[in-house]
Amino acid sequence: MERRKFIVTTAAITAFGSDLMAFSKENKEDKDGFLVKSGEARHGKHTPYKGVNPNDLKISSKDTDGQMSVFEYIGMEKTGPPLHVHLEQDEVFYVVEGNYLFQLGDKKHELTAGDTIFLPRNVPHTWIQTTERGKLIYILQPAIKMEEFFYAMDELGRPPSVEEAEKIFMAHGMKNVGPPLTLK
Repeated sequence: MERRKFIVTTAAITAFGSDLMAFSKENKEDKDGFLVKSGEARHGKHTPYKGVNPNDLKISSKDTDGQMSVFEYIGMEKTGPPLHVHLEQDEVFYVVEGNYLFQLGDKKHELTAGDTIFLPRNVPHTWIQTTERGKLIYILQPAIKMEEFFYAMDELGRPPSVEEAEKIFMAHGMKNVGPPLTLK
C-alpha cells in the first residue's frame, strides 16, 4: 500500500534529523547518494518563506523521480501559511526546535520538539509557529510541484495579492480554503 511505504520512508528520513542524506535511483546523476550540509539548499537555490524564514530544499523531486521532496524550515517569526489543501500529496512535519500550533481539519494540535504530524491530502490544514524561533523538517509525497511553488512565490519578491496567491496555489496542486492561524 502506498501510504505504508510513505510512512516507512518518512520514519527513516525523520531519524536522520538535520543530517539528511538520500540515495537516488540508479539512473540518476547522484546514484551514490549525496549530502546537503546545514545551511545549504539542494542545487544551491534558497527559497525563504515570506522573505525571511529559510525554507531550504534538502531532497529534490528530481532525486526521487517525483516521489518525494524534503524541506528544512527555520522560523524567524511567528507566522504560517493560510488554511489550504493539497489535492494530490500528503505531508509530514517533524518539529526539530520550537513550538507550533497545527490545524488539521477542525482539530488543533500543539507540537513541540520531537513531535511529528501527518497531514493527508485533501484535508484542510495550516500551522503557526508559537515561539520566537523554530525549525521543521517536512516531507511531501509525492513531490508534485512544491519546489516550483516556492520558487514562484520567492520570485515575486513581495507578498502576493489574494488573486496571485490563488493562481499560484492552484497551478501547483493546492487550494486556499481559509485564513492563516493567528496568535491572540
